[in-house]
Amino acid sequence: AVAVVLGLPAAYALHRLDFPMRGAIRSALLVPFVLPTVVVGVAFRQLLREGGPLGFLGLDGTPLAILAGLVFFNVAVVIRTVGATWENLDRRPAEAAAALGASPARVFVTVTLPALRPAIVSAASVVFLFCATAFGVVLTLGGVRYASVETEIYLLTTVLFDLQGAAALSIVQLVAVVALLAVAARVRRVADPTAQRAAPRPVRPRRSDLPQLAATVGLLVLLAAPIGSLVVRSLRDDGSWSLVHYRNLATTGGDGALVVPVTTALANSLQTALDATWIALLLGLLVAVVLTRRSRSATERRVRGVLDGFFMLPLGVSAVTLGFGFLVTLGREPLDLRTWPLLVPIAQALVALPLVVRTLVPVLAGIDDRQRQAAASLGAGAWRTALTVDVPIVARPVVAAAGFAFAVSLGEFGATSFLSRADHPTVPVVIFRLLGRPGEDNYGMALAASVVLAATTALVILAVE
Repeated sequence: AVAVVLGLPAAYALHRLDFPMRGAIRSALLVPFVLPTVVVGVAFRQLLREGGPLGFLGLDGTPLAILAGLVFFNVAVVIRTVGATWENLDRRPAEAAAALGASPARVFVTVTLPALRPAIVSAASVVFLFCATAFGVVLTLGGVRYASVETEIYLLTTVLFDLQGAAALSIVQLVAVVALLAVAARVRRVADPTAQRAAPRPVRPRRSDLPQLAATVGLLVLLAAPIGSLVVRSLRDDGSWSLVHYRNLATTGGDGALVVPVTTALANSLQTALDATWIALLLGLLVAVVLTRRSRSATERRVRGVLDGFFMLPLGVSAVTLGFGFLVTLGREPLDLRTWPLLVPIAQALVALPLVVRTLVPVLAGIDDRQRQAAASLGAGAWRTALTVDVPIVARPVVAAAGFAFAVSLGEFGATSFLSRADHPTVPVVIFRLLGRPGEDNYGMALAASVVLAATTALVILAVE
């Protein structure tokens, strides 16, 4: 609810108005969504902990801290989902209502809001899924005092070794997610009578648009505060500016907190993310092609719908459940693959797969099939038709999907926390281990590693944008 309330004004300002730096602000507001969850948790802990910029509020370790972290992480979903629909709304119904004497508030309630309702409900349902399956944010901000289904599965598996209890929780979560995905899919199918294929151009802000612009700027400041606090604290040591925490990344931390240095973990993360990206792209392209081919019967259409929902499950089923499933399935004889180099990349690829599919399906579905028929009638075979018609259109979306998959894989923590080996960890796993060890040096290293991981992820996403 908070993410929707904060996201709607920004969705309007960034998708309907034309003002300087609009593109840069849109890109900046997308970055929190792809930041690693562990980084988000560390950033809010630094902001709210005793001695932090907002430590006087006493929110560290409270449910409000978890709520703030989840809103920070998910408000970009509302901005992008609702903004894309708002951008394509025909302005004439609202203008007609205004000409008939309706106030701006009444125009919004009676004309704009009904047209946006499917997008708002869709965005809210996705945010609900992400919050209900959040792991890294809850684990780092709630600790052992506050638990969710995710952290309970992790605790039951890694500490209490109660695999049956963890499996029961996973099944309960899976049933709830499938039901909610079905409801969300049904809402998304509601036709929008005011949408048009060609988006109207953004307009210059008017005086009545100042509140939305101010809300957007305020949201940008709120999202920048945790990351700014994280960066500043990582550069401080004993009250002075220093790079000592970054230099310590080449060590194993105080009292041998780590098996390998953070720099080695970063190399592992980059290699794992590259492997996960090509796997997610290969699977995503195949799935997108299957889902967008014309159905020849009602049965085939229903089968494609079921497949679409099946491949969207990783979007709502948590990475923790996915990692737990890999662990109990592939972690014992006769199929013990715990040391297989591609085990973690495959798990991360499945986490990123829905984003790849959702990026490519609209593009492939938008290709006019008559172009393929024309190429075939001129003698082109199936491969030549694909190279001539499809490839030029999907080339840039494929690059974008690869960037998103790489960023998601780079910061993935839930499944990796189950599957990574102590001598081959990724950066999110290393950050969590450092946070669990005493000592200011270890905490400073965790901050520095979080900044490096966040900067790498942000650069990838900004390049994609």
